[in-house]
Amino acid sequence: MEAALDELIAALRCLPGVGVRSARRMALHLLERDRQGGRRLSQALDVAVETIGHCSVCRTLTASDTCPRCLDAGRDRGVICVVENPGDVLAIENATDYRGLFHVLLGRLSPLDGIGPEQLGLDRLEQRFRQHAVRELILATNASVEGEVTAHYLSEMAARHGIRATRIAQGVPSGGELEYLDSGTLNQALSGRRDY
Repeated sequence: MEAALDELIAALRCLPGVGVRSARRMALHLLERDRQGGRRLSQALDVAVETIGHCSVCRTLTASDTCPRCLDAGRDRGVICVVENPGDVLAIENATDYRGLFHVLLGRLSPLDGIGPEQLGLDRLEQRFRQHAVRELILATNASVEGEVTAHYLSEMAARHGIRATRIAQGVPSGGELEYLDSGTLNQALSGRRDY
């Protein structure tokens, strides 16, 4: 094959779950059947990579310094929902009527991988505890071993500040990823949260 096609296939493999055969299929589809779609994809990806970064407050993805959720005065600033990644924010926003704030960890505690509290922005979260009258911390980390360890650490941190920590529970399968749950399951899990 030609170098340009090989490079396109290699580039598509950076996507999660995309192996050599899937990347080859995508590349051939774009080149054989949808060149205009390929151009649009290229332009959209270029713009997104250049303009989207992390919110200076909650760390979700945004095209501005502070995301619209953090700027929304109508949100309940006394409740912060902690999630592992920006996809979890979108999943909760799309599936529930949650109107509090978020804190995105961009990972989970994993000492073996060198991921500690500093890498998860927990110092920023503690600053938010002091700046706002936070009364509840919703722990919406994934139901994996690392997610549970992270939730436990966060609950202890909340207790030190006199903040109630709740954990989403019902409907989230062990080892499940929030961004892949259906809206009914996620809505039930958020509304059925419990003290942690």
